[in-house]
Amino acid sequence: MTKTTVYPPVLVVSATRAEAAHVPAGTRLLVTGLGKVTAAMALTGALTRAAHGVEPPVEWVVNIGTAGALHDHHSGLFVPSRVTEHDLDADVLATLGYPTVATWDIPDGDGSVLATGDRFISDSVQRAELARIADLVDMEGAALARVAAEFGVPLRLVKVVSDTADESAMDWPAQVDAAAHRLGRWLRGWAGG
Repeated sequence: MTKTTVYPPVLVVSATRAEAAHVPAGTRLLVTGLGKVTAAMALTGALTRAAHGVEPPVEWVVNIGTAGALHDHHSGLFVPSRVTEHDLDADVLATLGYPTVATWDIPDGDGSVLATGDRFISDSVQRAELARIADLVDMEGAALARVAAEFGVPLRLVKVVSDTADESAMDWPAQVDAAAHRLGRWLRGWAGG
């Protein structure tokens, strides 16, 4: 008798295996690697394979991971309502005649804003600059939003604060497992809800 694997229509996406260490068994998981380009390439590949029937369909993308807090009062788990590429000069490009989308609204979020860029923010000056436009910062969320929008697949972003996006952020690796536990609990609750 051959065992058939049944894949759920939800694709959980994480930048690192460490951030996904506690996802529930049976979760359909894609680990992309760090940064916007690797995240976009990995999700594009997965959604293309699903669209062509090579892999089962994907009805939802859920990005789990850690984020830096851009305000001192932020801690815990967030489900952002908006994500923006903080290192893409969309206004300048529009002025030059190349309108570029750099911000995506995510339905049913908690009202928080996530800024995404390829820089690991570990500097108080950069943190203060980003705090004017966002609550949290990561390195993949906006890239995944761009790809999900292109494929017409709903996206949910789920981020646990792991650091304060300042000089203390270099302690990020030591904080990942606690964040991964929290993300795993959220996934179990969401799947059951």
